[in-house]
Formats: sequence, C-alpha cells, structure tokens
Amino acid sequence: MMRRAVLSAVLALCTGGSLIEPALSQGRTRLLAEGGRVAVRLTPEERGRIGVATAHLAPQPHKVEILAYGSVLDPARITDLTNSYAGAVAALRTARARAEVSAGALRRARSLGPTVVAGAQLETVEGSVHTDEAAVAAAESQVRTLAATAQQEWGPVLGRAIVERAPLVTRLIERADLLVQVTLPSGEALRAPPATAFAEVPPQSERVTMRLVSPATRADQRIQGVSYYYLVAGDGGLLPGMSVQAFLTSPQESVGIAVPESAVVHWQGRAWIYRGVGDETFARHPLKPDAPISADRYVVDDLGGEADVVVTGPQAVLTEELKGQVQASGDADDD
Repeated sequence: MMRRAVLSAVLALCTGGSLIEPALSQGRTRLLAEGGRVAVRLTPEERGRIGVATAHLAPQPHKVEILAYGSVLDPARITDLTNSYAGAVAALRTARARAEVSAGALRRARSLGPTVVAGAQLETVEGSVHTDEAAVAAAESQVRTLAATAQQEWGPVLGRAIVERAPLVTRLIERADLLVQVTLPSGEALRAPPATAFAEVPPQSERVTMRLVSPATRADQRIQGVSYYYLVAGDGGLLPGMSVQAFLTSPQESVGIAVPESAVVHWQGRAWIYRGVGDETFARHPLKPDAPISADRYVVDDLGGEADVVVTGPQAVLTEELKGQVQASGDADDD
C-alpha cells in the first residue's frame, strides 16, 4: 500500500499536483512549484557538493549536422587490386623486354642473309617474335583491364591512386588510414559533401575527424542513400567491419541554445535538461527527440531566450528531485 501511495504521489507531482506544498511549509524539501512545474532549489554550496555546474547560454545560429551511417571498409580489395596492377605492369615490362630481344635477333638474322642463317632458323626466330608480340598485347590488355576495374570499383580518385600506388593507397594498405563509407539517410542530399566529417568511436562515443576522399561508387544496400568515401586515422579506435555514427555538417542552420551531451539526463524513456527558472532554482525541460545537432551539441530552440543550463551533473539534480518527490509523498501520507 505504501508503494502505491508513493507512486500516486510522484504521478501527482509530475502532473502538477499540490502534494509539494505541505512539505514546503515545513521546510523539509528543496522542491518548489514554479508555473505548474516541479523545480529544484540548490544553493551554490549544494551544487558544488554534488558536482553540479551551470552555464549561461544564449540562442545563436548553428550549422546543423546530418546524422549518417558509417561503415569501416576492409582494405583487402584495394590491396589485391594494387598488387594485381603492379604485377600486371611488371609482366608487361618483362614481355616488352622479351619482345625487344626477339626483334633484335630477327634483325640480325635477316642482316646475315640466307647464306649464314638457314630458312628454318629464320622461321623459328620470326615465330618467337610473333609469340612475344602477342604476350605484350595480352599484358597490355591486363593492365588496361585492372586500371578500368580500379576506376569502376573505387571511382577516379581511389582508382588513380591504385594505379599510381599513391601515398593515399599506401597508407590504406599499411592501415595507417582506414576507409569509411558514409551514407546519408534515405532522402537526404548535400549539394557538396563537407571536406571533413566526424565519426563516433564506440563505446565512449568520442569523435574522430574524417577527411573526404570522393563520392562512393556504390550504395550501402542496407540504407540506399547517397554515399561518400572518407579517410580516418588508423589509430583512432576504429577497425574494419565496424559500423559507426557519422556526422556531416549541412548548409542548414538552426537558431537555439547549444547544450552539450553532459547536460542531458535520461529518465522515463525521454531525454531532459535542467534550466534555471528562478533564483537558485532549476526545472526539468524535455529535449525534443528530433533536436538538431551541431558540433556535437544539441540545439534547443524552445527555451524562449537566454537561460542558465545545468551542463554538468544533471543526474545529481534529478536524484535530488526524485528524493524530494518521495519525501513530499511521505509527508502527504502522514497527513
């Protein structure tokens, strides 16, 4: 029965009930009723003791980030193509060298004349020349095929780097850099992808910088959106095969207060922030599920202007609020 009473009291508080008032009159809680909201009063000393810090924030225009899907690609195919192309080029050089030797032999045989070189020997030399010329043609075809394959599979930038064995590809082969395919949500589009983007490294969700390479040559079948290739440092915490969240800055802007992730607290399946509503008083404010993101911060556009926001320790404020609610409900039961 007591549990039900406490639950009823908490529900009453959350819906603007008046169970707070008896406790307030006795000075046994920090909860206040502010405009139909439950607010928590914390002195500067109390905030310091429980690790709560605030910041005075003002609305500003912020570049909106698009949340995209990132997939760290295995460089094995790039490595195979690079090695295959290098092997084909080496084979072409060998074939050309043999063709030059056989062509020289044919010229000497013809210069000596039939009195020195028998007809059968001349035919043998001519046969070797034709064989070596065919080998050169086959090797040239293989080189062209592999170059075209590299272009088709990876686009002109990576394809040219594979053919030239440029530092871009060398770093991928050595895993000094990793290649990330970043795919926009279906229906999203950018006139031009940003030169830099960001990926979150699990599990700490730390951000690492990515550098644009080129548009991708194929879509991610799981998302079917526009894709781009980005480079990320190999020592940044990502591994081939990982799926990560990526953030690309769009030309769009959103005006509001930018609050960091440290200001957000999760409770009852929702995200909240605490804002100042009076002298040393803070109230919980819901964060929109579709709140824009800018520079790893949430843009809050419904605070009505400048505000003091709890940027460190919102969980401690929530704890104080819930303690006060239980205390207030206990006082109501006593009455």
